[in-house]
Amino acid sequence: MNIVECADVKKTYQQGKIVVTALGGVSLSIEKGGFVALAGPSGSGKTTMLNIIGGLDSADSGRVTVNGSTLGKMNQSELASLRLHNIGFVFQAYNLIPVLSALENVEFVMLLQGVPPAERRERAKNILDDVGLEDTYNRRPAEMSGGQQQRVAVARAIVSDPAIVLADEPTANLDSKTGQGLLEMMKEMNEKKKVTFIFSTHDKMVMDYARRLVLIRDGLVAGDEIR
Repeated sequence: MNIVECADVKKTYQQGKIVVTALGGVSLSIEKGGFVALAGPSGSGKTTMLNIIGGLDSADSGRVTVNGSTLGKMNQSELASLRLHNIGFVFQAYNLIPVLSALENVEFVMLLQGVPPAERRERAKNILDDVGLEDTYNRRPAEMSGGQQQRVAVARAIVSDPAIVLADEPTANLDSKTGQGLLEMMKEMNEKKKVTFIFSTHDKMVMDYARRLVLIRDGLVAGDEIR
């Protein structure tokens, strides 16, 4: 069963008087439970593809279906609901809320979902324990290392059991040892919870961990390898 279906997806951006083609017609299907890397150099279109799958950006043409919903037919409120209840996001810059503790950051999505306070607190503690951050409940982002912040970001992304986690260059700001630990953790979550992970990356280590490697070059799929 495919959880993501992209058919002839095209996207351009206007930079001054120049039209830049980010995606030139990408067709891609991703199976539920996949651990997939969209790989390519900067400017290849991989992050644009990830943002379109996540409903953070829209395609100029083509069809994108995520977890049974066709994104082009949805309004902004429907897209926001899809993201809230079906998709977890891990950003390169962590995107934690600086005034909130690690525990509160992880609880935040569940707060928006209307999960009762006692339940979301328990689930947030459990997931932080799972990612090895049982001693950071009350620390704010500025009091944590980059690796700890990224683990909090991953915990926040998966705590509400989304169907898909989209991770944009998740190891870019981490040393290799910390990055490897993060990937091991996400691989375990993928295997245990069957959450679909889709990465955009140019990090060879992420590519090596992926069970499927999709090469994006000049806005097109240049290769697709199942491991």
